[in-house]
Amino acid sequence: MKVLIVEDNPAMRHLLRQVVGEVAEVYECADGAEALPLYEANRLDGTDLVLMDLRMTQVNGLEATRRLRAAHGEARVVIVTSFADARLREAARQAGACGYVLKENLDQLQEMLIEPDAAGLPQAAC
Repeated sequence: MKVLIVEDNPAMRHLLRQVVGEVAEVYECADGAEALPLYEANRLDGTDLVLMDLRMTQVNGLEATRRLRAAHGEARVVIVTSFADARLREAARQAGACGYVLKENLDQLQEMLIEPDAAGLPQAAC
């Protein structure tokens, strides 16, 4: 499995890499503007996972998720954020995200990688 981390904070990217690195081949970028080209360049597909932050400088996570899902409907995007907000969670779902994980609960990511079905994350498209 391949995982694309889209996160502007280098320390958080490092932490996410540690969380998923044992079970995945990891790619990373610092902004939503880079997500689609990196997804395509590394041939990620519907069996892979994109971990997307919400707040980034050029293109935020919601817009990057919309763009990614428009170009690749099979893409599985999980929002990883510190914002426990019901409106943002719904906006993420409407943008095409398959999941929403708080940065304080990163153990949920390991569950998604090890047992995607048990975590409620579909194997293919959302």
